Amino acid sequence: MNEPLVVGVPSEVKEREHRIAITPEGVAELGHHGVTVVIEAGAGADSAIADEEFRRAGAVMAASAAEVWERASLVCKVKEPQEEELGYLREGQVLFTYLHLAAYPKVADALLRAKVTGVGYETVQLDSGALPLLAPMSEVAGRMAPQIGAHYLERDNGGRGVLMGGAPGVRPARVVVVGAGNVGWNAAWIAQGMEAEVHLLDRSIDRLRWVDQIHKGRIMTLASNRGSVARAVREADLVIGAVLVPGGRAPKILTSEMVASMKPGSVLIDVAIDQGGCAETSHETTHSEPVYEVHGVLHYCVGNIPAAVPYTSTYALTNVTLPYLVELATLGVEAATKADPSLLLGLNTFNGDVTHAAVAGALGMEAVTPS
Repeated sequence: MNEPLVVGVPSEVKEREHRIAITPEGVAELGHHGVTVVIEAGAGADSAIADEEFRRAGAVMAASAAEVWERASLVCKVKEPQEEELGYLREGQVLFTYLHLAAYPKVADALLRAKVTGVGYETVQLDSGALPLLAPMSEVAGRMAPQIGAHYLERDNGGRGVLMGGAPGVRPARVVVVGAGNVGWNAAWIAQGMEAEVHLLDRSIDRLRWVDQIHKGRIMTLASNRGSVARAVREADLVIGAVLVPGGRAPKILTSEMVASMKPGSVLIDVAIDQGGCAETSHETTHSEPVYEVHGVLHYCVGNIPAAVPYTSTYALTNVTLPYLVELATLGVEAATKADPSLLLGLNTFNGDVTHAAVAGALGMEAVTPS
């Protein structure tokens, strides 16, 4: 039996990233398996989790990020390493986090140079095709998108001055959601709950049939093709882009011409921006400067939307990452990935090579078989 790895959890340093990668309950579970957890002091404060709660659960509190990275053989984070963290990377270290390497090639280069084993939450995949570690944050982002859209549709916030639910005798906002995965159907669900007129597009008729069976006509489902997307976007007040290719860059479904056809003051929320975005006019923004305008359309392209509700997001994320974290910490990467095929698909980099085909393709590299 391998000696359990020391798990380190530093504070997140991405702009306004308020989440933390573990909860006190997660620390206690790892402790039950003989795993030492080192957490940077204050890392849970923005998620309303005090250091004392972590101490009571058995965590060792570290004075700095440098101490966490130095002591940990397995670093567990929420977001990809930022510029100031790349110097902490070292050969043989395991990094378990959202990597999104297709969108952040500089991070990929740093992991490969340092020969860090990178396991990306977003590519852990079940036999069914489901992405269990992406799902809860997709649900949070999807549920937040309509309320963000409602905010920016207000005239004082740059929008057309349209109320999502309309008023008696006045049509509601028309919301178009492109992609019916976890982000898309959650966005459509909340938008229809706000009494907007909702159109949900996807290429999978089976997926649309499933939505129809649940929502029984409250969400209009449309087969997605270039023509139907162009027509729907042209007539929309709010467009939510929710298209995903596991590990790869999001396809540019929304062309510049489509965006230009939208009504002045309409809003585009590109939830796929952490995978490069699904609109040609999109580029990543931050919570401090979340929007910009192109073709008279307000673009919201924040790459870490769930960070705005860190208490909910931290607990939702730890609920799904913890079983995999226990596997990695107790078995080691090689044994854990051999034992769990879904975790093997999470392996993005190993010993200086890219090991995930979609990630390699997006980076213009050749994937190396993990074995």
